[in-house]
Amino acid sequence: MGVLSILSWPHPVLTHVCDRVREIDDGVRHLAGQMLETLYAAEGRGLAAPQVGRALRMFVMDTTWKERAPEPVVCINPEITWTSPELACADEGCLSLPGIVARVERPAQVHMRWTGIDGAEREADLGGIEAICAQHELDHLDGIVTLDRVDRDTRRALIEAYRS
Repeated sequence: MGVLSILSWPHPVLTHVCDRVREIDDGVRHLAGQMLETLYAAEGRGLAAPQVGRALRMFVMDTTWKERAPEPVVCINPEITWTSPELACADEGCLSLPGIVARVERPAQVHMRWTGIDGAEREADLGGIEAICAQHELDHLDGIVTLDRVDRDTRRALIEAYRS
């Protein structure tokens, strides 16, 4: 299938709201396979389509593969339908912002609905690293990066570190 190039911030595609996937065809299935291959090669936990130059509402994630057997998930047209009132703070890295880690506060738990690569509708309650990863990748589909989730002074410092 082949590893794809990961775009670095501030590439313009990383700032746009992505289009819904209209049909799960061979092209979408191939892209999902390439994204998973790219995710593992980059040693990440999640990768969104805009990070590889495709403005589609699709991401892949595997939050367990570093500790045990891979459990890849392909999320097409995902949406979060519920968020917990409890918040969690975590250090988040991003494959499109190499070397930068931002402390981001997000809902501790979410309920997400999506379409799987097989066309089946799925939904799940997510917590911990799964919730963080899903929210991070969904942000990419809305043109948001971790730099947009921190205060102005932290953002300025992170951008300065990133550019140096």
